Amino acid sequence: MNGQIAQIDKTRVPRHVAIIMDGNGRWAKSHGFDRSVGHKTGVDTVRNIVEIANDVGVKYLTLYTFSTENWNRPQAEVDILMNLVVTAIERETADLIKNNVHLTAIGDLSRMPAFARERLEGCFRDTAHCTGLELCLALSYSSRWELVQACRALATEAKEGHLDPQDITDELLSNHLTTSSMPDPDLLIRTGGDLRISNYLLWQIAYSELYFTDKYWPEFSKQDFVDAILAYQQRERRYGKTSEQVQNETA
Repeated sequence: MNGQIAQIDKTRVPRHVAIIMDGNGRWAKSHGFDRSVGHKTGVDTVRNIVEIANDVGVKYLTLYTFSTENWNRPQAEVDILMNLVVTAIERETADLIKNNVHLTAIGDLSRMPAFARERLEGCFRDTAHCTGLELCLALSYSSRWELVQACRALATEAKEGHLDPQDITDELLSNHLTTSSMPDPDLLIRTGGDLRISNYLLWQIAYSELYFTDKYWPEFSKQDFVDAILAYQQRERRYGKTSEQVQNETA
């Protein structure tokens, strides 16, 4: 592992990595376990990936923890997930503080049960002083919900005479998103084998590098994360420019 980490160009580490943690249930089924076992095992993977992201110098790590669409799952599974998320975060808070990790969240937290929201807010407060890696949980989140909320806010400002619609820019819309305090993701990782984005950070990943793996989230290792970083560093990020322009700018 140390040898692989040494291969990483520390000057080109993605500042922000977003992950779609997919495959907990399918991993459990493939091993003859209940789906809840997959979710619990996936928590261990979260711990490992937070550690390695911190080690290699990632500044922001955003994890798709619970989507608005997940509310449509069987109530028993939703209840298990809510309790698991809160219990796991509370258990890990001490280590997050020890490792200077700042915990935040994006999403429609008002839909979460009061007990879960209140306990999570306590964890957010406990890590508020940390200045290292920012671990952001996308909870009760969907990109379309977020964009609608931003459009409503801009429309309200315009209606009240505080904003000329002609002054709306990409930057202004970005500033009304839940991720306004973070840079856009440089790298998006999806586990579980599916090749789709699933309503996740659609605006923010316009120029993100995408990395898909067939491995289910519970089996995604620190080494797999390093491999994703190394693959990212082999790519040329052109942002619509030619290779020659990019090379001249970095020369």
